[in-house]
Parts: sequence; structure tokens; C-alpha cells
Amino acid sequence: MEKVTLEIEGMTCNGCVKSVNKVLESLSGVSSVHVTLQPGEAQIEFDPNLTDINTLKQAIEGAGFDVSG
Repeated sequence: MEKVTLEIEGMTCNGCVKSVNKVLESLSGVSSVHVTLQPGEAQIEFDPNLTDINTLKQAIEGAGFDVSG
């Protein structure tokens, strides 16, 4: 398992946090997700054999948010 923290821009409420949680948890290989509004970030634990950081970023961006880190 690998862990990564991604900075997320554009989250303004708990609904945004829930949206990011939902898209990340739906990905194959993601074992845990912790998204916080302040600071805007997601801590993700995932199996690198099943997914990668680019896929995680694309999922967040697909939900309408910007990712850095």
C-alpha cells in the first residue's frame, strides 16, 4: 500500500468533501480516504498495483476540483 496527500482547490463546503470522498472510494485499489475542507486536501491509501496517482487526480478533477501536490 502507498499513501499520498493531494492538495485540492475549489472545495467550499462539506458537500464538496463528500463528493471527493465518493469518487475516490469508488476507485479500484483505494483502501482509505480522508478528505478535509481546511486545509483542502485528501489523504489516500491505495494499492499501486491497481491504481496510480494520475488516476486519483483525474477522478478528483472529474468531480470538478483542481489538484496539486
